[in-house]
Amino acid sequence: MSRIGKMPVRLPNGVTVKIESGNKVTIKGPKGELTKDLHPEMLLEQTEGEVLVKRPSDQKEHKALHGLTRSLLANMVQGVSEGYSKSLEIKGVGYRAALQGNTLVLNMGYSHPVEFQLPKGIEVEVPVPTKITVRGIDKQLVGEFAANIRAVRRPEPYLGKGIRYADEVVRRKAGKSGKA
Repeated sequence: MSRIGKMPVRLPNGVTVKIESGNKVTIKGPKGELTKDLHPEMLLEQTEGEVLVKRPSDQKEHKALHGLTRSLLANMVQGVSEGYSKSLEIKGVGYRAALQGNTLVLNMGYSHPVEFQLPKGIEVEVPVPTKITVRGIDKQLVGEFAANIRAVRRPEPYLGKGIRYADEVVRRKAGKSGKA
């Protein structure tokens, strides 16, 4: 039995779950509303204050979907109740970020500034020009947008310049030794 899949998804106060036919799940909470189509073969049971995911058989596909379905549900519940955020840091001389209306502008040493339109459901803060915070209720969307920002200039191993996650550790390499 899946260790993750058999755990119930607890619903905090103020969070409601609506399960429609075909496993279309709508979760509403204080931060917003998320809707997702989960695999139609998985069995979802809603009881008082929690949702339980069960699998119809012990086939390999159903075993794989068991934990996945439970994790997707738990991520949705956490998103509408608490939300998700990713912090990024910019290292390098002249590298900076700015928020202009609904556009994130990055000056990363290229001949042109790199601009990102903020997708619906994503909030971005730039408290100082070298720090970016991405917030939202959809874990996948927050992570993907943060990864796209990081991909503009990944941290390089020799000087450590580039965009990195706040908790990321960049392994540094030694440069040339200088002896021939």
